[in-house]
Amino acid sequence: MSRRCLLRALGAGAAGATLAGCGVPAAFVEPGERAGRDNSATDRTLHFANWPLYIDTDDDNESKRPTLDAFSERTGISVTYTEEINDNDEFFGKISPALMNHQQTGRDLIVISDWMAARFVRLGWVQEMDRAKQPNVAKHLDPQLRSPAFDEGRLHSVPWQSGITGIAYNRRRLGREIRSTGDLWADDLRGRVTLLSGLDESFALLMQGNGVDITRWSADDFHEICEQTERRVRSKHIRRFTGNDYIKDLATGDVLACQAYSGDVIQLQADNPDIEFVVPEEGAELWAESLMIPNLARHKRNAERLVDHYYDPEVAAELATWVNYVCPVPAARDVLASSKDEQTAALAEDPLIFPDDAMRERLAIARDITSEERMDFAKKWNSIVGL
Repeated sequence: MSRRCLLRALGAGAAGATLAGCGVPAAFVEPGERAGRDNSATDRTLHFANWPLYIDTDDDNESKRPTLDAFSERTGISVTYTEEINDNDEFFGKISPALMNHQQTGRDLIVISDWMAARFVRLGWVQEMDRAKQPNVAKHLDPQLRSPAFDEGRLHSVPWQSGITGIAYNRRRLGREIRSTGDLWADDLRGRVTLLSGLDESFALLMQGNGVDITRWSADDFHEICEQTERRVRSKHIRRFTGNDYIKDLATGDVLACQAYSGDVIQLQADNPDIEFVVPEEGAELWAESLMIPNLARHKRNAERLVDHYYDPEVAAELATWVNYVCPVPAARDVLASSKDEQTAALAEDPLIFPDDAMRERLAIARDITSEERMDFAKKWNSIVGL
């Protein structure tokens, strides 16, 4: 299951609309009711919930996580680390009863995708972090990620890792370059193209292909891509819609080009150098999966310290060598470049980990789908995708 989760049936739409759009005011938590008693000073622990395979592990002992262990050794804070987030909607369903009823979740720090993070912020389910106590975040957070529309000023969230939704293709098999989203619709790719099935994962790139500014797209823009996609499904130009299984399709040659995530493609390229990732000329979506502190967390200060630990460029560099997503700490690039290990130093030059200026000019963070839009938009998209 992708960390950029698959939107199933009306999952996200139904949950969001039920809580935020259908007259359930008790779901929203007022600012004064979000903080609990912080036991950090006397209880040197915290509970960190993350996705599987999203942190560095020791080569000889996978139960050891070097960057996390270093934090505990330095601060004396013991971290209970759980890989329990397999799907944004599933995790939402797991902790939403506690949050809407003003109860503790048992977690001090969570990582969720930006579109889901937007919902948590709207519902008032996460606390503001004290940036005065997070000097590394204040200094090193990527400027392009500092103020998304859903959380202006990044008061409630800090990117754990970032990534790009663009196009992957097999250049040798296709026999030509792909430079724009429009190139996907050429006749020689009929039946050999896949798109991502999740609404939140797929829509931005398609809009950008139409020249839309995804930071302020409209309902008309959405319906236009739906009509275009329906036509391409009917003509069998689009082979199918996928989750992370596009990786297998591309590796086997069943598809020649597909909507893809930058981090996945880095892994594919290690086995097949013919696979290329493209940020189209019209642009691609830059996204993040963010660290957030749920309401009533009992170890808020400890959690803030852990967040800041991962914004130390040395630590961020170590994590980047393992996860291979876009590093939200640009200063980590210099750390990697100075490595005596050639493979590690080469990562500093990989634009899918550290985008260069030319690529950054084509990246944008999409405005999120509002709670009022989500039900109808999800229903429409899912009818096309077949969910």
